[in-house]
Amino acid sequence: MMKFAWDNYKQYALGKNELRPLTKNGHIGNMFGGLRGATVVDALDTLYIMELEEEFQEAKKWVERSFDLNVNGEASLFEVNIRYIGGLLAAYYLTGEEVFKSKALELGEKLLPAFNTPTGIPRGVINLGSGMSWSWGWASAGSSILAEFGTLHLEFLHLSELSGNPVFAEKVTNIRKVLNRVEKPQGLYPNFLSPVTGNWVQHHVSIGGLGDSFYEYLIKSWLMSDKKDSEAKKMYDDALEAIEKHLVKKSAGGLTYIAEWRGGVLDHKMGHLACFSGGMIALGAEHAGEGRKQHYMDLAAEITNTCHESYARSDTKLGPEAFRFDTGTEAMATRLSERYYILRPEVVESYMYMWRLTHDPKYRQWGWEAVKALEKHCRVEAGFSGIRDVYTTTPTHDNMQQSFFLAETLKYLYLLFCEDDVLSLDDWVFNTEAHPLPVNHTNFKAKANVQ
Repeated sequence: MMKFAWDNYKQYALGKNELRPLTKNGHIGNMFGGLRGATVVDALDTLYIMELEEEFQEAKKWVERSFDLNVNGEASLFEVNIRYIGGLLAAYYLTGEEVFKSKALELGEKLLPAFNTPTGIPRGVINLGSGMSWSWGWASAGSSILAEFGTLHLEFLHLSELSGNPVFAEKVTNIRKVLNRVEKPQGLYPNFLSPVTGNWVQHHVSIGGLGDSFYEYLIKSWLMSDKKDSEAKKMYDDALEAIEKHLVKKSAGGLTYIAEWRGGVLDHKMGHLACFSGGMIALGAEHAGEGRKQHYMDLAAEITNTCHESYARSDTKLGPEAFRFDTGTEAMATRLSERYYILRPEVVESYMYMWRLTHDPKYRQWGWEAVKALEKHCRVEAGFSGIRDVYTTTPTHDNMQQSFFLAETLKYLYLLFCEDDVLSLDDWVFNTEAHPLPVNHTNFKAKANVQ
């Protein structure tokens, strides 16, 4: 599947950000501010880990010869960080090839002006040429978004470590300070924060989109520090306790889910994006206090099961973008606008963590169901495409092979069926785009065990 996705991208869209597999051309999009080759950079580590050596060399050659950082356009700080910087850092740590390191550092420098705000909380959009930054037009009252400014920590610590320049680490450490200062309603973190005042703008809380990876980066920061970053661990533990107290619910049919919170009123829906949380809670459970470990492993298993049900209850056996628990419906999309599937990884990501941490064979079984469904409904003549409605077996394709399909979905599926020592969870943490970054206890001169 990876080779098929890559070969078609290379043939029809090399250098563009994504492949449009139905029309056999490339897509540039407006998320990356004029940067190109999102699929190349996102795919580097997956190609390497899968030992697709020829394909990896093709990708590396493109980065060396054609990856231009002198661009002028508006980029998502978050997307550039998780896909490009994360992808380049992982490729560097896996291979030791200097080109990946130098490109990551050069790109990191271009993101720094986004932090020039009264609080140091970065704005979400930056012009990579001029350094001008602003907030997303749709974000509440010029605010910054929790998942965006809260998902820089892992990469920026590595940028400081590799460059010897403390500024990257200082920027993300300051974000923590601001978050620790501000009052949390019921211990929860709302999704919108003003970069000017440092106060919350709306009381909307979600473990799915807008919030999701902030929580993941807390537990992973602690793990990446070889368990020395106790501040991150405490923030994670406290946040999870508040989430469990206020947002975790059980449906009439016995499914555990995480609702969204709007100023104290619960919205009984879960997004596909929130399905990463089964894996995250399992990862954190390993290190919870003795009495709590089993409790959190059980919670992780229940949430992962609910996300599997969202797949199992659809006609294609792929899950919708969001699913609800109201008016008698459970784990199904009730709105037309939520029935699509864009090759997202979060559900199989949780299967991979649950497999590695429990070795219960059902997780491999579930992963295989997803593989078969992807092959059946998303594979087209020239690549893989998202589909517009998971509840019909003659789906319409959306003509987009997302870069995260190669970075995340296929990587997590591959790791689900690998030996545990391939990118061992003891030695690596995955950024939110599934790019592996080394844990600090192993002075990473050694190559990763991927053979």
